[in-house]
Amino acid sequence: MKAIIIDDERLARQELKNLLAAHKEIEVIAECNNAQSAKEKIAELNPDVIFLDIQMPGKTGLELIEEVSALPDVVFVTAYDEYAIKAFEVNAYDYLLKPVSPERLAETIKKLTLKESSERKENNTPLTENDQVFIKDGEKTWFVRLSNIRLFESEGNYVRVYFDNFRPLILRSLNSLEERLDEKTFFRASRKHIVNLSWVESIETWFNGGLMVKLKGGQEIEISRRQAVKLKDMMSL
Repeated sequence: MKAIIIDDERLARQELKNLLAAHKEIEVIAECNNAQSAKEKIAELNPDVIFLDIQMPGKTGLELIEEVSALPDVVFVTAYDEYAIKAFEVNAYDYLLKPVSPERLAETIKKLTLKESSERKENNTPLTENDQVFIKDGEKTWFVRLSNIRLFESEGNYVRVYFDNFRPLILRSLNSLEERLDEKTFFRASRKHIVNLSWVESIETWFNGGLMVKLKGGQEIEISRRQAVKLKDMMSL
């Protein structure tokens, strides 16, 4: 599990990092000393868990998690016990008091590991076009049937989702989406696109043996020669 430690005190970060070194299930991929840099690192690195202090200069840890749309598991690590109720109101995974004991941290890591294992098994089950998914972009949310999504388009660390007249961005990689989707319905057209084959309106031959696919929503997606061969094999009798 990829982790980010967020604490304005360097010694506190180092102490927690030393404790986490005993747990091979956790890899610390970044450290941050304030909320703004943490927000940027979370978006950039997409961690599985963050170990977050509450009292920091500028914005607090509680304010930080209110601003992050695709939030990983949050373990608060703080010297103050009075924020515990508020922390769990915002769905914190755990709440550790400083100084953190190795035994208490081990309990947290064990729970995180079991949760990760359970989610991995769940994520191995492909989503079909009849399934519904929850999509969140900033303050806006949708509950969408996959059959209504015509296109996924990669934009850096995000994916733009096309359905109805909406095009929200989600913090997810196209590769991770491809692993969850039924390949009989959702076709990886290129490095940047996954198309819903039921939304294909027309297919034309294109340069260098490729194809140009036009979707009912109006988008035109170029398919490379290699993927064109795969698509022809899928759609032939």
